[in-house]
Amino acid sequence: MKLDICYSPDLLQLYDLRGRVAVIVDVLRATSTIATALAAGMTEVYPVSTLEECAALGREHGCVTAAERDGVPAEGFDLGNSPFELLHEDFPVRGRALAISTTNGTKALRLSLTAEAIVCGAFLNLAAVADFCLAQQRDIIVVAAGWKGQFCLEDTLLGGALAERLLPHGLDITQSDAALAAYQLWQNARADLPGYLLQSAAVRRLRALEANDDFVFCTKIDIYPEVLPLWDGSKLVRG
Repeated sequence: MKLDICYSPDLLQLYDLRGRVAVIVDVLRATSTIATALAAGMTEVYPVSTLEECAALGREHGCVTAAERDGVPAEGFDLGNSPFELLHEDFPVRGRALAISTTNGTKALRLSLTAEAIVCGAFLNLAAVADFCLAQQRDIIVVAAGWKGQFCLEDTLLGGALAERLLPHGLDITQSDAALAAYQLWQNARADLPGYLLQSAAVRRLRALEANDDFVFCTKIDIYPEVLPLWDGSKLVRG
């Protein structure tokens, strides 16, 4: 069982995903929001690339719609991309489906469909992702959503944290410098993850948008240790 990390969806053409478990990671905030949606009792999540697809799912199938571009909620949708919106008592979501389109995370998932299995990973559900990967006993590719094709720190750290969970169970990261780098970064960050990320570009963007609470929440570990967003061929369901 080996682990590799693709630091940007723009680099996926360099990787063969066939036969692998793809762990899609957009810590701030798409995969954290998706995990929260399923934890809040939503039935399924449709991650789509375009705003048009998202709106159509709302109109034609009655999905709750969530969309953002450049971190800002897109106009005309029920929600943006904050996990807290799914926990608000004034907007009940239990028993409903979610359609979501984001700048980076949903794009990363849609580009990874050749993988044997696809799950969404965040710090919130790290245990569930690690347990799934261990049960699969397949090579793993962590697909970091990044920011508009560029490297980002928080998604890389999630890859390192996942590696740490799996190393005692025979995981090999020696075949990938990307995985080694992520693991070593995680060793530096693990004692104070929020503090380590304070100077990162993603956190500075969220703070500029007055979304610091999202940052703090999304860096909590194993809030949802049994919530696994699993791709079933057309949508994400709770695995």
